[in-house]
Amino acid sequence: MTAVTNPHVPAAPATDPSFAPPSLGKRFGALIIDWLLCVLVSNFFADPIRDSWAPVLVLVLVYGFFLGLFAQTPGMYITKIRCVNWHDGGRIGVLRGLIRGLLLALVVPALIMDEHRRGLHDRFANSVIVDAPRG
Repeated sequence: MTAVTNPHVPAAPATDPSFAPPSLGKRFGALIIDWLLCVLVSNFFADPIRDSWAPVLVLVLVYGFFLGLFAQTPGMYITKIRCVNWHDGGRIGVLRGLIRGLLLALVVPALIMDEHRRGLHDRFANSVIVDAPRG
């Protein structure tokens, strides 16, 4: 009897020998889009120029909500990438999305990457960025 695999469920990046991370350009593009949206949203409750914490807070919350529930922020959707669990390819959940967003806000963890382009924020949250082609 052979095992049946579901072609709609991606292989876990940690065990997929053909895994190739998306370009840094896609990741940076998604971050810029998300940042601009966070600045716009923070205008509703603060002055993002004077209160520099406001867009950062929105970014952390956006990452927690969108990555936790949908595996994509709006910027990731536009640039066709996703943030998934390194070991099973599923969603990372709201708590790990918040942790990842908080560490990303520190910037330095994102600059230290491994061969799979996983920054310290990805490794700490047990996540990875993958391509999300539209079908």
